[in-house]
Amino acid sequence: MKALLVVSKRPTPGQTKTRLTPPLTPEQAAQLYESFLRDTLDLIRRVPGVRPIIAYLPEGAEAYFRGLAPDFDLLPQVGDDLGARLDNALTHCLSDGFRQAVIMDSDSPTLPAEYLAQAFAALDRADTVIGPCDDGGYYLIGLKRPAPRLLRGVRMSTATVTRDTLALAAEEKLAVVQLPAWYDVDTMSELERLRGELAALPPDRGRHTRAIINEHRHRHPRLQRG
Repeated sequence: MKALLVVSKRPTPGQTKTRLTPPLTPEQAAQLYESFLRDTLDLIRRVPGVRPIIAYLPEGAEAYFRGLAPDFDLLPQVGDDLGARLDNALTHCLSDGFRQAVIMDSDSPTLPAEYLAQAFAALDRADTVIGPCDDGGYYLIGLKRPAPRLLRGVRMSTATVTRDTLALAAEEKLAVVQLPAWYDVDTMSELERLRGELAALPPDRGRHTRAIINEHRHRHPRLQRG
């Protein structure tokens, strides 16, 4: 069995995508993140042969995610920081009968589905797979056996996350495959990049995000640049 998890938080105005406020209002930023999440769920649904799982926050948000994606399993995130939460989620799956587990972000709504398929194919020949982001982080990491140090031993949300993870993997003598680089959307420049990309993609790619951006951009001229 193969597990494909997405790290998710219930959208909450004032706590979600705060680096986009302003120019977006807190309510608009939360709405935009929910559109990212919906498109990510659609992306996961296109990957054959995997068990889709939402690793969610906060505690008590199960009803929200159950309504959003009744076809996904739900797993509460547990841990004091992101590294611990990622490790706990992957270790839970790998200790529960899954032979491969990949966990991804929910901030890359136009990520090609083939990258996710490639991640599982990579784990057929390697110990670890990483999808690097342009900002130095990663959009996914996958394992076929627990490797807590790769997740707990790295300072997350820095420009050296991927580099530091690769260094630890080398120390642990783990074979790593890197996927093509992609990007997540946290800043206005990244949102503008996404807007330009959506304009060139088929309408079924990023459809939820496309609808929200079209709704917002008339009120925020910066979103009209691509």
